[in-house]
Amino acid sequence: MMSTFSPAQSAAPAGSDLRAWSENQLIAAAKSGRRAPFGELCERHKKRVSCVTRRIIRNREDAEDAAQECFLNAFVHLKTFDGRSQFATWLTRIAINAALMKLRKNRKAREVPIDEPNPSSEPVAQREFRYDAPDPEESCSLGERKRIVKSAISGLRPRVRNVVELIHLQEHSIRETADILGISTGAVKTRMFHAKRALHRMPLLHGVGGSNCASQAG
Repeated sequence: MMSTFSPAQSAAPAGSDLRAWSENQLIAAAKSGRRAPFGELCERHKKRVSCVTRRIIRNREDAEDAAQECFLNAFVHLKTFDGRSQFATWLTRIAINAALMKLRKNRKAREVPIDEPNPSSEPVAQREFRYDAPDPEESCSLGERKRIVKSAISGLRPRVRNVVELIHLQEHSIRETADILGISTGAVKTRMFHAKRALHRMPLLHGVGGSNCASQAG
């Protein structure tokens, strides 16, 4: 997974062992664009990043893709790291965002267009005469409401949106969400409260039963 930034791909100064460098030395060197020091940073933090992405995504291959995307984003934006937080904390935030972005892309890819002909392998006759199937108009309305709710959630502030996505879209518990984000369960509950208030105020939801839609996210 770390092949992109493998230390072996970029020669370090003669006689230098990157494993002996401090984290601050590696960061300073990586900020100048040197890939080998950043590769060493990846090696030191890859276990933490992988744990974060796997706990969010729960699919090994997709989690590895998100971890790779995390390190790519970190390398591109490394100059914005100002040291006010720990490097591990900064990298964890990027990992969470990369994992959530991967989930959003996967959800969009799974959405089936309304006019797609017979997306199911089930015979048409069986699908048409199944008595417990929802009314087509009702299904369309429900699908539209779900799309509107997802759009509304995407408009929340990132700190609040991450909590909503983890709890209500990925079905993590409050404790799991707190562990993933590195915050207290109280902070998770507070952010959920603010998310519900924000969703109730969104004009986007008013035309489709705002209270019902907000309750889908809360």
